Parts: sequence; C-alpha cells; structure tokens
Amino acid sequence: SLLPPFLCFLATALKAPLAHAGPGAEEPPWCPYKVLGGEGTAGGRLCFRPPARGFQCAAGACRAHRSPGGALAANVLANGSVLLQWGPPRPAAGLRGFALNCSWDGTYTRFPCDSVELGAACRDYLLPEAHGSVRYRLCLQPRYAPPRPAPPAQCVEFRLEPAAMRDIVVAMTAVGGSICVMLVFICLLVAYITENLMSPARGGAGAATAA
Repeated sequence: SLLPPFLCFLATALKAPLAHAGPGAEEPPWCPYKVLGGEGTAGGRLCFRPPARGFQCAAGACRAHRSPGGALAANVLANGSVLLQWGPPRPAAGLRGFALNCSWDGTYTRFPCDSVELGAACRDYLLPEAHGSVRYRLCLQPRYAPPRPAPPAQCVEFRLEPAAMRDIVVAMTAVGGSICVMLVFICLLVAYITENLMSPARGGAGAATAA
C-alpha cells in the first residue's frame, strides 16, 4: 500500500499579509508543491497551500516587480516575504505543472536557492523569508506533457530592503524624538535658572543704590 504524502499547510502564514476571496466565492483548489534542494536534487516533501486569490499589491505595504514579459510578478511585502503571482499559461492543454528556480547574486558568482515544483493548478507561491540586501532572480517555466516542448522561462529580479536598514531608521526616529525632548527640557531648565538666580542679584543691586 502507498503511504499518504506529508501535508504542509501555510494557511496561517498567509492570513495576515494576503487577502483571499470573499466568503461567498467558490473555494479554490489546493496548490500542491514540492521544495527541492538548491541544485535541483530529488527529494523534498509534497505540501499543499491555498491560493492567494484576490491579492493586490497595496502601495506603502507592498512593492511589485514584474518580468520583462509581464507574466510573472514578485510582490515584496513589508514583512520581508515575497508573493509570486502568474497567470494561466497558453496553451493550457497538456500542462503538467511549473518549475520555479531561484538564485541570488554573490560577490563573484550566482548561488542557487531552493527549487520548487508546483502543480498545474498553482498560480502563486510564497517565499516566507527573503534576505535583505540580496538581489534575487526567480524564473518560472511551465512544463507540458511530451511531445510539447517547454516554453521559455519568465524571470523577475528584485532586491529587498535590508532589515538592518529598517531597524536603523526606526532607531534614528526614536533617538531623534528623545533628543527633541531633552532639548526642550534643557531650554526650560535654563530659563528657570536664569529667572530664579538672576532676579535676587538685580533686587540686591537696586536696594544698595537706594541706600
């Protein structure tokens, strides 16, 4: 007998940053996928996740990057995750699935990331944690049953804002606010000292003149 496949659910991770279809919409099919090694080695677990239907990249909380042909979009979210989206390929007959290859630029060469095999029903994929200050290149290629050849891959490149830079901006904002408060306090203290220490001296000088 065949053992049931391992099931991996990312619904919890998707609820916060992504928007789904309304309650009255038809329930979308599950997207099966398998994560392979960086060299495309065999293995990995068969996982399932719900599609992110109805998601739109909102300004301020998301930044969209598109492939030259426009078929593949990488939506970089504010929490550091990246949602990939693509439309149904043409022709649809004989489609077996998709191959997603990831790589990033190093100092002298390009290093492979995890490769992903996705089912024919998949139209998006979530990278939950992408590294900042790294330029990514993601290529999606539809796979068809023989003898139809695979069409050219759609590739998109993007770079995430480094997390350290976001922390520095937040820290500078907090420090700037603290400095403003300290300056106001110092100004009030100087005014208080000037008012209370200089007044008796002026009063004593006036009394001596009168005598």
